[in-house]
Amino acid sequence: MNRSISVIGLGYVGLPLAILADQKNYHVIGIDTDPKKIALLNKKLSPFHDKKISKDLKTSGIIASQDYNNIQKSSIIIICVPTPVNDDHTPNLSPVINACKSLAPFLQKGQLIILESTVNPGVSEDIVLPILEKISGLKCGPDFSLAHCPERINPGDKKWTVENIPRVIGATDETGLKRAAEFYRSIIKGEIKEMKTIKEAEAVKVVENSFRDINIAFVNELAMSFDNLGIDVVNVINGAATKPFAFMAHYPGCGVGGHCIPVDPYYLIEYARKHGFQNDFLLMARNVNNKMPKYTADKVSDELNQKKIAINGTKVAVLGLSYKSNVGDDRESPSYKIIQNLEKLGAEVASFDSYIPDKSSASTLEDAINGAKAVVIATCHKEFRKLTPEYLRSSGIEVVVDGRNCLSKEIFSSSGIIYKGIGQ
Repeated sequence: MNRSISVIGLGYVGLPLAILADQKNYHVIGIDTDPKKIALLNKKLSPFHDKKISKDLKTSGIIASQDYNNIQKSSIIIICVPTPVNDDHTPNLSPVINACKSLAPFLQKGQLIILESTVNPGVSEDIVLPILEKISGLKCGPDFSLAHCPERINPGDKKWTVENIPRVIGATDETGLKRAAEFYRSIIKGEIKEMKTIKEAEAVKVVENSFRDINIAFVNELAMSFDNLGIDVVNVINGAATKPFAFMAHYPGCGVGGHCIPVDPYYLIEYARKHGFQNDFLLMARNVNNKMPKYTADKVSDELNQKKIAINGTKVAVLGLSYKSNVGDDRESPSYKIIQNLEKLGAEVASFDSYIPDKSSASTLEDAINGAKAVVIATCHKEFRKLTPEYLRSSGIEVVVDGRNCLSKEIFSSSGIIYKGIGQ
């Protein structure tokens, strides 16, 4: 049995998968277009902040390269490149298309291609497959197999990891389906569900993330509404969560980030539009969640006005650039939109995130806060949860807008600092 695999795209999805396959005794070739990333990986250094990956790389046998020629000896080729959206929110499939065009000249008979990148239904058969066949001169079915196993990874989650999260698989033929399922079952402890078609597998990922987006939009709209009504939406959600059935708690925030939730719904929206259907519900959810960074920035201005301080020319510290707590991942992070909206209002913005120091304008938390009149908690990092009214007041802070509702409203209520959460 050939236990050699190639992973194309060594980012937040591809690298953990490559490391896991290496640990399960596969010979792993990693392909990426970024020479700096390749150099770091071959020195056994992680290209992004992740303690587990940094530790695992030290004993990893992965060989990283820019040369697609290396895939020829692999039995399985896994595509894990990003699938972002353009500025107009239309899907950007360029990374997938370019990866297919690059690997196709080296495609060999008997190989299995697995697309892990999140795509809308139809991409595997309508875009990926024609590129592979045209350039390679091979035919899917008799010569090679094509499968789709949408990635599932939750950065920073110690319970649900790349090794135990259940996965779904679809393929263009039964042979490809069985081979792909056999591979994932050899490295993953979680359930591997075989779908009837490759389109069903493609649809699973965009549906599960659209579900989350819709629910977050619902509570974000409640938060904005309840703010006018003087009702603490977090307390209401916690009360509703006591019902042991038919309710799933989601919480409001200053925006939705990451590589999935703010992106995947647009893939489904665009695919449906091209086939004569408009997803009004998904569009509405996206519009609500896209409003939250501006809502947060406006909240800073409003609360500074309560202190008779004009936001124009006032320093505001934005704490957190990552899209989620305790990780160094800033893909689609709402923090940058919050900063843009604050700057439009005339604020002088300082940003700080110890997980992403190269993108922070301040080198330390103290530097970010020093001279500021307002603080925005944009990411619920553990170090920000420890902020106290006493510390902030000693630094001259008058307003705290907690975009993640991670501080105690009660503790701040008698401090003299104006504290506003999202919906609190």
